[in-house]
Amino acid sequence: MPARRRVLVVSDPPETFDPRADSTYLMIVEALHRGLEPYVATLDGLRLDGTRAVARAHRVAPKAPGDRLERAPEAELFGLDTCHAVLMRKDPPVDDAYLTATWILDQAKRATRVVNDPNGLRTLNEKLSILSFPDLVPPTYILRRIADLRALLRQLGGRMIVKPVFGFAGREILLAREDDPNLGTILEIATADETRWTVAQAYLPEAAEGDKRILLVDGRPIGAVLRVPKDGEIRDNFHAGGTPARTELTSRDLEICARVGPFLVEHGQYFAGIDVIGGYLTEINVTSPTGMQEIDRLEERPPERRCAALFWDGLAPQ
Repeated sequence: MPARRRVLVVSDPPETFDPRADSTYLMIVEALHRGLEPYVATLDGLRLDGTRAVARAHRVAPKAPGDRLERAPEAELFGLDTCHAVLMRKDPPVDDAYLTATWILDQAKRATRVVNDPNGLRTLNEKLSILSFPDLVPPTYILRRIADLRALLRQLGGRMIVKPVFGFAGREILLAREDDPNLGTILEIATADETRWTVAQAYLPEAAEGDKRILLVDGRPIGAVLRVPKDGEIRDNFHAGGTPARTELTSRDLEICARVGPFLVEHGQYFAGIDVIGGYLTEINVTSPTGMQEIDRLEERPPERRCAALFWDGLAPQ
């Protein structure tokens, strides 16, 4: 029986991918280089016919190397059981639509490889799953009442980071300082006036130098990039204006990867990005981690060692 060559990528619209920044773009281009047939579907293109997961998707490719992806004029309707692999690369938020898509993809798992595993995507909150490693993380709390946050701020020495449990792309990450006259407003924003929980973490001074994004494939590190915040910013995410800088994996980084890697494999998270500041694990990103392009450029990697090649080595048919 001939190998299945179709690959489905579930994501945002493909024409929005930046050819110089998006990891999903690299995954698709590498799939083309390997003779695979990439298709893209947005969430509204997924459905269940009984227990069979089905997608309405467009075949995609750049017109020329480095160009944006273009869709084929006509969408095709096919069962996910006809795919070699399905890549879930939809950016957060993890909302009702996202969760429903993961339940649809659960049905696809019976007949094809789904990356990342949809059950694991539901289970591993990117802010909270670090608490499975209490000895690797900075002091971290999940609070909702402003009075509790004020008390914690005093306990942590007058500075802490607050961020939403379901936040993404650096949005609403705030530095709370006890001497800030706007502290009340900051905590109201962080908790949406005490209607949602917020993650409160001890402020790490090393954050001023940036945080290290480490990419892991099948539980093993394949590269890292330092994300340096711009002047006057505490956020270093690329979406928030952070600048990539070359970095190396330290013995502490490798220790963290050795602990977190098997945990990711256990939960079916084939591709993940972990964030490390000052030797502390601060987040585990599994929805649509990025950083491939920056690592490849900064390290001037040969084609066979580029991140997307390492990603596909464990997935693509030989």
